[in-house]
Parts: sequence; structure tokens; C-alpha cells
Amino acid sequence: MRLIRSGDEPVHARSPLRMRFWLALWGTLWMIAGTVFFVAVDQPVWAGVTAALALITAIDIAVVIRHIRQGSRFQPGPGVPPYEPTGEDEEPREPIRGDGDPHEPIRDTRELHEPRRWR
Repeated sequence: MRLIRSGDEPVHARSPLRMRFWLALWGTLWMIAGTVFFVAVDQPVWAGVTAALALITAIDIAVVIRHIRQGSRFQPGPGVPPYEPTGEDEEPREPIRGDGDPHEPIRDTRELHEPRRWR
């Protein structure tokens, strides 16, 4: 069975942040338990590995909580638009073909990474 797209996915989209929070919390608890266990059995390398993983999952929890608190309509700031500007004030460019061969790929004379121009 294939789901039919309705075209309003952003309106009804669900964020996986809460699930990611609980999975990271679960992982943090297991890594703390692993660290305690490996310290108890005198395995410093494995204790260090599990402690590092506990730190990584704790940082992930902090990032997830920050994203949840920002809300679903968060934008990075007034100076950063949510999309790349279209450059409507420029004239459109025609694609350039080499020697007129229709099978030759289209080349563009623009550089790959032009500097962004904000309005």
C-alpha cells in the first residue's frame, strides 16, 4: 500500500524530537550504567569509551531540548532568510552548449558558489 501525498505535508508534519529525546535519555542511562560497571571491574578503557558516549548523548539531549523549546516556527534570525534568494532582479541566463551538439551536457558560466546577496 502506497500513501498518497496530499500536498500539505508541512502543515501536518510531526517532529521526531520527543522520540529522539527519550532514545537519547535511554542511551545516556545505559552509558552511565556501563561506565559504573567498567570502573567497578577495573576496565579503564571501556569506562572511558562509555563515559564519552554518555557525554555525547547528554549533549544530544541538550540540543533536542533547545529545539523543542524553540518551537516549530523557529527561524534563525532577521538577517538569514529561510530560503536562498531567487535573484529575480537579474536577467535569466541561457544555458550554454559547446559546439551545438544536442547530446553535450549543458554548461553554466556561473561559478559553483556565488556569494549570497541579501535584500
